[in-house]
Amino acid sequence: MTTLDILFGAVGLITAASAVLAVTTHHLVHAALWLVLTLGTLAGCYLVLGAELVALVQLLIYVGAVVVLVLFALMLTRAPIGPSPEHSASGIQRVAAGLIGAGTTALFASVLLPALGGEIRAPRAGDTQGIATQLFGSWVWPFELLSLLLLVALIAALAVSRMPKSATPSAEGESA
Repeated sequence: MTTLDILFGAVGLITAASAVLAVTTHHLVHAALWLVLTLGTLAGCYLVLGAELVALVQLLIYVGAVVVLVLFALMLTRAPIGPSPEHSASGIQRVAAGLIGAGTTALFASVLLPALGGEIRAPRAGDTQGIATQLFGSWVWPFELLSLLLLVALIAALAVSRMPKSATPSAEGESA
């Protein structure tokens, strides 16, 4: 086992732990900050693997843009900062979500592993032409759909922030 293997395992463990914390925390802002750590350490995984371009894109696009967009949406919609009992899920919903997540992971693994033929072919280190061909050839539509999703989320956050506050029952009675 080489030093790079140990480093990759350590950074991968931090990535997985911060991802779990991002999903399980009750504070919305804390979840966004755990997401920053998750995406940043994922870029570290790419660096250990020798894919500097992908690590840079990870930092610029996801950490720099997506998380800023999420934090902007949180501030714009005046989301509650602390834990909110009306938004908390019950234990049954958490178990069901965990089972659905595990099932989805198993489904992806059962489809992707045979499709790769048991081998993962990574481009040579420093081969930006190969990475660009893969990124903008076969993966261009997922990136475009993600940008469309982010645009819709931003427009929805703006629309929600501009909605008039619901009228109180006493104000409705007076206007009738």
